[in-house]
Amino acid sequence: MKYTVSLEIAQPRERVAKLLADPQHLPMWLRGLVLHEPLNGEHGQVGTKSRVVLRMGQQEFEATETITRREPQNLQGIPADVVVHFEREIVGKGMWNAARERLTEAGPETTLWVSENEYRFSGLMMRLVGLLMPGTFRKQSLQHMQDFKAFAEHGTDVRETS
Repeated sequence: MKYTVSLEIAQPRERVAKLLADPQHLPMWLRGLVLHEPLNGEHGQVGTKSRVVLRMGQQEFEATETITRREPQNLQGIPADVVVHFEREIVGKGMWNAARERLTEAGPETTLWVSENEYRFSGLMMRLVGLLMPGTFRKQSLQHMQDFKAFAEHGTDVRETS
């Protein structure tokens, strides 16, 4: 299953990229985050594997995230024509996901965030979920993006609104 979601954020691209890359901000916008800890390497750097635990309702989901691309490495002084890329693979019980995030300048104070997602499911239960509820994954991705937008633009913390 593949889908793409996007939205504009009323903040300069360099600021958006730095906020997305900073692990201290994750709990403020990643709804349901219980834990995000590197197992090796440095958070956000290519090759780093992290343990991720998310709570959705009464259920917890645990997965391993691997950073597969971060360009440019240095998020200071990014030229206007350069596209910022953050890419990762997430593997959990019955599921594999690749997320490809792109940040481009939509204007001097506006960033366009495009998120391409691909899911593959194994096991009967996850295959049924993917088949019967594909819109749930798209909706979840868009919710995370909207939460980040509210955090970046207004400082809204999802822990205080949930």
